[in-house]
Amino acid sequence: MPDAPRIVLAAAGLVLAAAGGAWWASGGSADGTRPATAASPAPGQGATATPVRAPRTPGAPRRVLIPALDVDAPVLPVRAPDGTLVPPSDPSRLGWWADGARPGDAEGSVLVTGHTVHTGGGALDDLETLRRGDTVVVGTKAGRFRYVVRSMHVYSKGRVADDATRLFSQDVPGRLVLITCEDWDGERYLSNVVVVATPRD
Repeated sequence: MPDAPRIVLAAAGLVLAAAGGAWWASGGSADGTRPATAASPAPGQGATATPVRAPRTPGAPRRVLIPALDVDAPVLPVRAPDGTLVPPSDPSRLGWWADGARPGDAEGSVLVTGHTVHTGGGALDDLETLRRGDTVVVGTKAGRFRYVVRSMHVYSKGRVADDATRLFSQDVPGRLVLITCEDWDGERYLSNVVVVATPRD
């Protein structure tokens, strides 16, 4: 598996990089992280997707559905020939690191990233409102893979590096990682939202 690339959400202010196996983040504050509340969804919240059987064959993601956020977004493969991974310019579309893990792979993080738009219109604008137990469905040519949210954290940009090796690892059991930006201060985003989800049995 190739080394994780830099991930750049230029408009959203996120820069992550891998150099010699170490991740770092630029911009924002260097103090602390703000963990999300890991409460179970309240009754009536987080609509459950129709049960689906995961296909046997791993494949490139084509769509991401997040019922709790009413998100149904197309996914485009993105690569990083110069070490920089830039999501699609259209904020309603998501980008999947095509040199990383695929849905259905036994190992590695399926890394999906997208822009946040403070005025609205970004597919991941409300990513920070996901709760543990919410469902994320990833569609491929072969079918749909269901994931369940295990964690959601809002990290200050100065602290992303502390957990990045773990969060974006390709040496872990297969899982889904969604990432975008958060905390618009009128000029830029100060934080990153990272959601980790694992395949639903």
